[in-house]
Amino acid sequence: MSSDRGHRPGDYFSKQAAEYALYRPHYPPGLFAYYASLVTIRDLAWDCATGSGQAAVPLTDYFNGVVATDLSESQIRSAARNPHVQYAVASSGATCLADRCADLVTVAQALHWFDLDGFYAELDRVLKPGGVFAVSSYDSATIDDPALQERYADFEWGTLGDFWPPRRKLVGMALRDFEFPYTELTPSAFTLQAHWTLAELIGYVRSWSATASFIAQMGSDPTPDLERALRPAWGDPGRRRLVSWPFVLRVGRKAR
Repeated sequence: MSSDRGHRPGDYFSKQAAEYALYRPHYPPGLFAYYASLVTIRDLAWDCATGSGQAAVPLTDYFNGVVATDLSESQIRSAARNPHVQYAVASSGATCLADRCADLVTVAQALHWFDLDGFYAELDRVLKPGGVFAVSSYDSATIDDPALQERYADFEWGTLGDFWPPRRKLVGMALRDFEFPYTELTPSAFTLQAHWTLAELIGYVRSWSATASFIAQMGSDPTPDLERALRPAWGDPGRRRLVSWPFVLRVGRKAR
């Protein structure tokens, strides 16, 4: 357990907050415009478990205000500053938001960490009647070269296999099996992709909870070994390769 003030039970990302802010993939173009299209009033959006604001900041293009909360104080300190985003350290089940204040509530790549009963109670308290809840998740990345993909997957599930928190298995397609609190809408389809250099891919891997756990328990950073394993097949380290993630989106509307 970290001595960092922001590291609490269930907080897996305080130690690597800076890497998380720099190297997590950006969400698909059009996703936030789609969210905005689902509501007629756009006064306030709440982005729960915001990390470093990857979803919160784009929401400011469509909503008058955004409240972004996260359990990790380190994540909030590393978040992208924006005058229309109000950041706060808070758990998913207990915020200072007013009753029925939010037109939209989003959770991106985080629902698998939550106590669902506690979060769904807070969600129902905060979301306006007729408001929309949107949750998304992505699974393991695929690289556009079979040799790179094999070495990358061996690192993710071989080297780091024992260091993933148990709930890691609930990301991506597993999101479809989660209990959902509202009548669901049929979402638009989106693709999550990035064109990354080798250094950017390694930075992303350093942002993983399993990488932080490996370093804490083993006393060494495993990512230089991955970089050496990938370099021969990657070629020029500055070459940008296509990295893709399966992307799952569920949206629902609270009854009026």
